[in-house]
Amino acid sequence: MRFYPPNFGALVAMLAVSVACGTARADESAEPAAKTPPNVGETAEMFTLQSLNGEKVELKKLLKEGPVVVAVLRGYPGYQCPACTRQVGGYVMLADDFAKAKATVVFVYPGEAKELEKRAQEFLKQTELPAPLTLVLDPDHKFVTAAGLRWEAPNETAYPSTFIVDGEGKVTFRKISKSHGDRAEAADVLKALQK
Repeated sequence: MRFYPPNFGALVAMLAVSVACGTARADESAEPAAKTPPNVGETAEMFTLQSLNGEKVELKKLLKEGPVVVAVLRGYPGYQCPACTRQVGGYVMLADDFAKAKATVVFVYPGEAKELEKRAQEFLKQTELPAPLTLVLDPDHKFVTAAGLRWEAPNETAYPSTFIVDGEGKVTFRKISKSHGDRAEAADVLKALQK
């Protein structure tokens, strides 16, 4: 005959629950929290990305010259996005006004690293981006993922998004589209810069 303390069953049950809870906590901590895009007033995700001509474009350095507009495009989700083409065209038309506002505009073109440069060149076609506009490549969606802007759906790359970042690295304007349209127009971004 074995002797069990009076509350042995309760003790075993508590031990089983605590072990199960400990396992759940370990699993939860192994799963990274989903990154969310910065809100107005928060610090922007810093980046160093390469332009089509091979130059490194570093957000931190650009901010020393004035505010920076970061416009995240859809890249190449299997075709060149007509909404992105129209959006970039709006900035090209107002490039002189952005220069007068002492603002740099950086278009982020995300996609798979393998053909990203080729696809970005196709996207720009005959379009020359005048200063202060530039396009940078985001190979394998590293920046958009780090910034919480990765659109995890079939045939998608990133949520079309626009941020204005001030000299201290803080976001002063934010527009994130959860569809292909409904984007921040260049004229609206310019007005926000001039406030």
